[in-house]
Amino acid sequence: MNRNRSNPLFGFTLLCALLGGNAFAADPALPAVEHVRDRWAQINYQTAKPQREAAFADLALEAAQARKARPGDAEALIWEGIVLSSLAGEKGGVGALGLVKRARSDFEAAIKLDPGALDGAAYTSLGALYYQVPGWPIGFGDDDTARELLRKGLAVDPDGIDANYFYADFLRDQKDWAGAKAAYQKALAAPARPGRATADAGRRREAEARLKEVTAHLAR
Repeated sequence: MNRNRSNPLFGFTLLCALLGGNAFAADPALPAVEHVRDRWAQINYQTAKPQREAAFADLALEAAQARKARPGDAEALIWEGIVLSSLAGEKGGVGALGLVKRARSDFEAAIKLDPGALDGAAYTSLGALYYQVPGWPIGFGDDDTARELLRKGLAVDPDGIDANYFYADFLRDQKDWAGAKAAYQKALAAPARPGRATADAGRRREAEARLKEVTAHLAR
């Protein structure tokens, strides 16, 4: 069911999908996609809240450089979209809408180029936008579209931590507590990703906290 969200993006905390893949820039003088990926995890999980917005703003510039250095590369587009989405989450308010619209364009372009890139991260990240952004007339949020995209992400990466985490979070948002519990549990059972210890640890903490919340709700 679609929701007509009337509230702006105040308190909007988007935690976009972080999926694997080794990447490098063609020009070593320019930021590598892998660097953007790893720096994102450091900012999101190891940087104090007051410093995160400025850090993501700087990283957005690097992500844009990496994307320009690799035209037609789905991974570079995905990571620029992830950084822009995260910056929007820190920025909040109606002013964040411009950032999430740019992120949406990045994810849509990545899907056209390679829907399986980074284990379907563009589907999962785009689905996260659609259920967290307000709907018309403020934003483009749409729950039916979110569900479709998140399921496509799961079809590409059925056992992945992020694909399951964001599907769980969507189900929680829909008040499907039992479905959310099962999906959070699957996210926590996901295999570790080589070289992704910081991101995996942070996502697991989030999943554990949300799992406790939905379990408590089911016990009422």
